[in-house]
Amino acid sequence: MNLTAANQLTILRMLLIPPFVILLLYGYRGWALAAFLAAGLTDMFDGLLARARGQKTTLGAWLDPMADKLLLVTMFVMLTLPDIGSANRLPLWFTVLVLSRDIAIVLTAAVVNLAIGPRTFRPSIYGKIATATYVLTGAITLYFNYLGQPSPLVGAFVYASLAITIVSAFHYGVKVIRIGH
Repeated sequence: MNLTAANQLTILRMLLIPPFVILLLYGYRGWALAAFLAAGLTDMFDGLLARARGQKTTLGAWLDPMADKLLLVTMFVMLTLPDIGSANRLPLWFTVLVLSRDIAIVLTAAVVNLAIGPRTFRPSIYGKIATATYVLTGAITLYFNYLGQPSPLVGAFVYASLAITIVSAFHYGVKVIRIGH
């Protein structure tokens, strides 16, 4: 197993998830925002570092999307919970739709691999844009929750995230149909 600097950043992202949750649950919104931003930065830098150093690894190819999903699922669930006293909550319907898209992608990839044989599903540009939009949505929501102020900007990012969720889901669907033919 090759723990490159990029892989270490990815693991750090996963290790930041429990402190993020604990800090948010106990009302330390500023520190929760800092933990989330730090995790988001590791997502940006791990890929850049791997490409710059020519250290793309199989481990990184598996860990990076897993770390992304864990962080984002956790963020969506935490910011949807009604009992953490936040000025801005993500709508339950929104969280369900975003998580349903991810579950559908994972299950579809599993079915395609079982039915047709091993296939690699490379991340699409729309998936990458979706991830970036989700991170921004989380950061903005956390920021305004830290300030204790409701903000229409949170709603704007929810709908931007919804739009890219639909676009990326459609794009992945087209890719799957092409594989089947």
